[in-house]
Amino acid sequence: LHIETSTKNCSVSIANCGNLISLKEINTGDYSHAEMLHPLIKEALLESKLTMSQINAIAVGKGPGSYTGLRIGVSAAKGLCFANDIPLISINSLEILAHTTSIDKGYIIPMIDARRMEVFSAVYDVENNEIRKIQADVVDEQTYTQFLNNEVLFFGDGAIKCKEIINHKNAKFLEGVYPSAKDLGKLAHAKFMNKDFEDVAYFEPYYLKDFVAGKKKA
Repeated sequence: LHIETSTKNCSVSIANCGNLISLKEINTGDYSHAEMLHPLIKEALLESKLTMSQINAIAVGKGPGSYTGLRIGVSAAKGLCFANDIPLISINSLEILAHTTSIDKGYIIPMIDARRMEVFSAVYDVENNEIRKIQADVVDEQTYTQFLNNEVLFFGDGAIKCKEIINHKNAKFLEGVYPSAKDLGKLAHAKFMNKDFEDVAYFEPYYLKDFVAGKKKA
């Protein structure tokens, strides 16, 4: 069972040996994860004709991303793992996002929206090898110049606000792409086979930066 809630996309899937069986996701434009996550899990199980007792492990997108979304997804995953005595697997959400698309040359830079002109990003090559580790970038026209000697595909909900700033002939932008549980299957299966599990009691989301509360609306 796979759960991905690091962005506005609330996504659940079930896979067998990395092969997708069921996918249920919803993106309403806001964070409805608290209301929608458990119904989506039930729908995925029903579609797969499975019960929780037949699930061998749970994989969750660990972040970075939305504090609220990550808390909800990780809490649900930990609770189900504890209740069913099954292992917990975590995958970083930018790696999941990187597997939503492919290129023939250059680099891909998946971006998850942070605050203001900041994004969480990493850099991958055509074979999804990590070229630059995850970090929080304050984006200006110079931020990614070291990679723009080659074609670079920017995508994810953080890329939308960067489109007007990164003005380069080698910069390409793909909109409407979010981390999805459909891309967790093979990544999670590899970790499952290697017994690369998290400590259910102590595991926390990968926030990358400290939470800053917004002002309450009047």
